[in-house]
Amino acid sequence: MNRSTRRRMLAATATGLLATSLGVAVSATATAAPGGAALRTCKISTLPYPTDTYRADANAVDPTGRYVAGTALRVGETENQYLLLFWDGQRVTELESEASATPVDINADGVVIGNGSAGTGYGQPWRYRDGKLEQLPVLPSTGIFVSAINDAGDIVGYGSDIVPGELVALRWPAARPGTVEVLDAPVDAQAGGITDNGTIVGSAGPFGDWNSWVRRPNGRIDALTFPGAEWSTANAAAGRWAIGQAWLSGGTSSTRVRWDLRNGSHTLLDNEMPALTGVNAKGVVVGGDRVARGTTSRVLPGGGERVVVGARSISDSGTIVGFRNVLAERVTPVRWTGC
Repeated sequence: MNRSTRRRMLAATATGLLATSLGVAVSATATAAPGGAALRTCKISTLPYPTDTYRADANAVDPTGRYVAGTALRVGETENQYLLLFWDGQRVTELESEASATPVDINADGVVIGNGSAGTGYGQPWRYRDGKLEQLPVLPSTGIFVSAINDAGDIVGYGSDIVPGELVALRWPAARPGTVEVLDAPVDAQAGGITDNGTIVGSAGPFGDWNSWVRRPNGRIDALTFPGAEWSTANAAAGRWAIGQAWLSGGTSSTRVRWDLRNGSHTLLDNEMPALTGVNAKGVVVGGDRVARGTTSRVLPGGGERVVVGARSISDSGTIVGFRNVLAERVTPVRWTGC
């Protein structure tokens, strides 16, 4: 099994675990975490979704908090129907899709990007804009995946075996529609995030021996370092911030990290964060059932006994989207505000 296959298996496993732990959302409130922050009222509410679906999930929110994208599953008598869901405020549009189609990111113009297979079994990224779903151009490979889009419409991601046996970082430049280019980046690279000024972050190196990097708008590449780390990954970026993980020498688990892209300095995030799934331009981070500001985190409302909540994405305005699962019942898409 090559490194690319193992990476795809790990990504698929993580997605599957979240999907199976995905139900009926109710409103709830909570107050802000201590630490000098102003008192906030944190609320959870259900996003509208097709009522005849077995489960629905919100995967991404744009920086303004207006646009949301997600998925749903409608169980049929003979076969299941998978749906992509696109919200503009409270209005939701559904679009029939293949089982593997998953939204990844949205920009402030409501342009959604995502990954799928187009029936080929290999990665085939797509873009949804102006009410239409279109496949993005690809290079010959064993799989191509998108990771992020900025407000200019530039998209980044990565492909496997474009260079035999390696991953390469890719960009779909908005200034050159219909094209995809291999980025000048470290060997065996994956691009994980892009900011509005074109700064790109990612990880590179052999499987299990990754190093984080940042590519500046002028093309200069710098390492995102963490003292004492055996490996690190940079998975997302917004504003001047990037987030990822580092494995410290002698450690028993990975450490959650936020980097300041202006100078490469880093902050340790609360290890109570079970995962890192999103960051906004203010450096606020979400993952699992928590939201983190500074070095502290707080539990998002809506969970409880046999009830699981998970945050997927956060806007610059602080709107968080994700799912709520009442176990053995139904998964529903939810939105948190004021958290």
